Amino acid sequence: MLATSESRRFLGELENVYKSYGDKAAVDGLDLNVGPGELLALLGPNGAGKTTAIAMMLGLQEPDAGSVRLFGLSPSNIEARRGIGLMLQEEELASELKVRELIDSVSSYYADPYTPEEVMKLTNTTELGNRRYGKLSGGQKRLVQFALAICGRPKLLFLDEPTTGLDISARETLWKTIRDFVARGTSVLLTTHYLEEAEALADRVVVVVGGRSVASGTLEHIRGFVNRKRISCRTTLDIAQIKSWPGVVDTELDDSGRLHVTVDAAESEAVARRLFVTDQKISEVEIHRAGLNEAFRKITQEVAQ
Repeated sequence: MLATSESRRFLGELENVYKSYGDKAAVDGLDLNVGPGELLALLGPNGAGKTTAIAMMLGLQEPDAGSVRLFGLSPSNIEARRGIGLMLQEEELASELKVRELIDSVSSYYADPYTPEEVMKLTNTTELGNRRYGKLSGGQKRLVQFALAICGRPKLLFLDEPTTGLDISARETLWKTIRDFVARGTSVLLTTHYLEEAEALADRVVVVVGGRSVASGTLEHIRGFVNRKRISCRTTLDIAQIKSWPGVVDTELDDSGRLHVTVDAAESEAVARRLFVTDQKISEVEIHRAGLNEAFRKITQEVAQ
């Protein structure tokens, strides 16, 4: 029986954990935990130690020091492992098997799994059931991998870059499914490079740099690291010109040609007025409080200095 709500506060936990490879510290005194019914987003630049931290919580690696618990037990305990679902960034599955056969195979490891029909309905993969995995597109494979991750009714779901390779529609569909699972009480540990994904889904965020937790809290708490606003618009002005204006911290042109200007909050109205006065053709103007993306940049830049 899993030691969950009655005897343990956290479903997964790293406590003062260290892990090195040679003379390089991958994880350096890290504390990390996932509570019941929450979605925790683990963020950090490449090489920050996120993958190593998750590998230790899954029991795939042993820490050099510190303690790791999964449902209050050792991660190597078979009962603890049956309480999790896992979707890795890269997965090798039998290409000759049909999707329904893969679900049947993985479900056999769990005591009370969903039926293949239930899983495919939940993940919008019903039409893929009789197709061989090796014949699927990259995005379809990601959806099937998600189906395999949830087929055992996990209490704790590990999602490593889950929407890589998905188009916008499929990504939003997967987000909805993830939210539904959290609403049912499933806990989720999410790693993602899409900060808008963390912003859309997370109850709590932990930012890891150099194997250490450098910021942790709710989205509102993390956003509070920056007192800035973001002006989005379409403009004919030169971006370099705008970037030189007082109060402008950063400028970014997205793929659609829409400009995003990050400004100090105190200067946001002055910058907005200057945009309207300077460009009479300006359109689609929106002003928002700076989000997770700006906070993440500031946090990681300050740690690097």
